[in-house]
Amino acid sequence: MLKIITSRPVSAKKNMDRDADLLNQLNQYSDPILHFYEWESPSITYGYFIMPNKIFNYEALAKHNIDIARRPTGGGVVFHIWDLAFSFLMPRTHPFFSLNTLENYAFVNNIVLKAIKQMLHKTKVTLTLEDAQVDLSLQKHFCMARPTKYDVIFQGKKVAGAAQRKTKLGYLHQGTISLAMPNEQIVNDVLLNEEIYKAMLANTYAPLKADVSLKELNELRENMKKNLTHFFKQELQGALSV
Repeated sequence: MLKIITSRPVSAKKNMDRDADLLNQLNQYSDPILHFYEWESPSITYGYFIMPNKIFNYEALAKHNIDIARRPTGGGVVFHIWDLAFSFLMPRTHPFFSLNTLENYAFVNNIVLKAIKQMLHKTKVTLTLEDAQVDLSLQKHFCMARPTKYDVIFQGKKVAGAAQRKTKLGYLHQGTISLAMPNEQIVNDVLLNEEIYKAMLANTYAPLKADVSLKELNELRENMKKNLTHFFKQELQGALSV
């Protein structure tokens, strides 16, 4: 029904290579795959078409011991320090695979929506999946600084983002869920554009503050993994019972 993969802590490149390999071998799987990453050091991934030399201060990356890697999907820059990152792979033969890319985004993001609602169940504010249209052309390369179509939006701000790549074998969905606000000093150090942090602050929702303890961040991350696993299984079981 659903294959779960939790990688041991590895480099950002190895995590991205694992996803690329799974996508290339998707014809060997009849069930969808949910892949939770573990990082051996603080990491950043960036979309396939981004030119990293125009984005990053490499001396600052080394100073903060931040590993970077290109994703096999598109999208912007994602800090894997304050988020929960995962991928989901859907074989073309599965009943819930669609030729319509937006339907595939909606399928996964509605599951993410349920997982986040579970995390924020005490809030009285409604969490909705919105088709947000925000003109932030300057921030187009920064995933959590720019809400886009089929992102998960909470209180008008982006709480989860994603990018997909579809092939003749199925699709790879790489997602990120904000757990804590980014550290201003780190963001401004490693990115060449100093306006990015302001955009992230203005357009990103995270349940925890930037100075959250590592213990609290990891506890929330583990809870989100459980939520995602539960709701993916629930949704996919529903597909099989129809």
